[in-house]
Amino acid sequence: MRTKQTGLKLAGLLASVSVFAAGAGFSAQSVARAEEASQTTGAAKQKASVENFLGKPQSVTSRGSVTVHGSHIDYEAVSGTLIVHKAGWDDSELPEADKEKSQPEATASMYYVAYFKKGVRPENRPITFVYNGGPGSSSVWLHMGAFGPKRVITSDDSHTPAAPYTIVNNNDSLLDVTDLVFIDAPGTGYGRLIGKDKEKAFWGTDPDAGAFTDFIAQFLSRFGRYNSPKYLFGESYGTTRSAIVANKLADDKGIDLNGVILLSQIMNYNNDIDGAAMNPSVDQPYVLALPSYAATAWYHKCLPARHPDLKTFLKQVEHFALTDYTAALQEGNAISDAQRDATAQKLHDYTGLPVDYIKKADLRISGGEFEKNLQGDKNLDTGRLDSRFSGPTMDKLSQFSYYDPQSSGMSSAYIAAFNDYARNTLHYGNSPTFGDGYQEYKFFSDAIMKWDFSHKQPNTDSPFHGAVNVLPDLASAMKHNPRLKVMLNQGYYDLGTPYYEGIYEMKHLPISRDLSNNIQIVQYESGHMVYANQNALTQLHDNVAKFITQTYSAPSAVTAK
Repeated sequence: MRTKQTGLKLAGLLASVSVFAAGAGFSAQSVARAEEASQTTGAAKQKASVENFLGKPQSVTSRGSVTVHGSHIDYEAVSGTLIVHKAGWDDSELPEADKEKSQPEATASMYYVAYFKKGVRPENRPITFVYNGGPGSSSVWLHMGAFGPKRVITSDDSHTPAAPYTIVNNNDSLLDVTDLVFIDAPGTGYGRLIGKDKEKAFWGTDPDAGAFTDFIAQFLSRFGRYNSPKYLFGESYGTTRSAIVANKLADDKGIDLNGVILLSQIMNYNNDIDGAAMNPSVDQPYVLALPSYAATAWYHKCLPARHPDLKTFLKQVEHFALTDYTAALQEGNAISDAQRDATAQKLHDYTGLPVDYIKKADLRISGGEFEKNLQGDKNLDTGRLDSRFSGPTMDKLSQFSYYDPQSSGMSSAYIAAFNDYARNTLHYGNSPTFGDGYQEYKFFSDAIMKWDFSHKQPNTDSPFHGAVNVLPDLASAMKHNPRLKVMLNQGYYDLGTPYYEGIYEMKHLPISRDLSNNIQIVQYESGHMVYANQNALTQLHDNVAKFITQTYSAPSAVTAK
């Protein structure tokens, strides 16, 4: 009997334990489900917060001052975003109410920083829209290196030491003559792309230009600047963009510009020295790059003979490039041994490369080959965007350089400086209404890997899918507005967009000789980012400031009768 009772008690105990375990399991599952639901709800709220933030214009206002060439300027800075839509969007259309629609239509939240001088009437104050290129680059380089009120100090032609970096008053800011709007390309900076097929909607030659055109027109309206003198300032691919935007502003928006300022131009990609080897029978890129090769060899003292004056030396090289060198290349495989030997020897005299190497290259040296071989005997690669720079070679046996010593040498300084400046001075990038309160500033996007380079030139029926050529766009803008002035600024030591390429393109714009008088061209002893050299930056400021002040006039007073 006792055994039976003990068994019953044990069974009851086990049953109690089982019930308790089952209850505990149920409780744990409930907690887990609750936590999962809470996380899902939190993620949904954060996503909604981000989408709401990106779907509406944002702005933060701060104030500051800058001293430019002895002149003290108080300014208001507005950091924010404007929303632009894909091509064909109509603001009269209401949002679609399709419940099954998984994503909204593509839009771009484009980030900008605008500086307005205090106490000046809009019609008396020029406004300049400034951007870099890429495609897929933010405007941080021109912002923190050239014309913003603050500038980061970098080494002139060598790798800048790691942080801490020095940020100083920019004595060469253009705020002495114009208000400034630094625009980050779609998908860069604090801007983002959202919606269906978002990359396709904005990452292409024409979609990108359309976004910038819409941004500028919207900005002029929101800030009451339609009656201000207006300028574009684009660098690198930004010059390609500027040609299209200048024409679209006039054609699509009825907005005339006072001036288009170009830095390190490329408008016809058939002239690209980095792609020349893939385009046999087109030898022009080699001709147009030669003067920049010569300038680089001169800078690094790699020439077999001494040439005291750079500009005098380059005039000789330019003449040879357009005459004897062009004639030799046009012979192709039919070139005689005597002409081949003479041309190779002259190229050696102007580049410092060995005669045998030049012959092996068939008298045609690409940009990457020149960068790899000019200082190869020292195990150094030469910079591409600024050939004054050099860096240790990654692979002694490679045909091309694997990196650009200039980009590696200063990018960190710009990135650190802007992140510090944006958050601590402009007070942008840590908004609590954006997700968890942290926003990444994207200096580059991967747009170039997905870029649609097709382009529809003015007065044509369909886009062209080959190398981009926007010379017709700039020509169209100048014809629509015969008072439009154009300024081209170039660095002698730029192997990305060689200076003689820009000169050649400007001489071949399809415009009249009279209109060509509206174009001004200036060179500097610097590279692609002309402003990376302090002396060149000061010259650039002075030349651009003079260009702006000479290309607009304040409205005259009208006396009532």
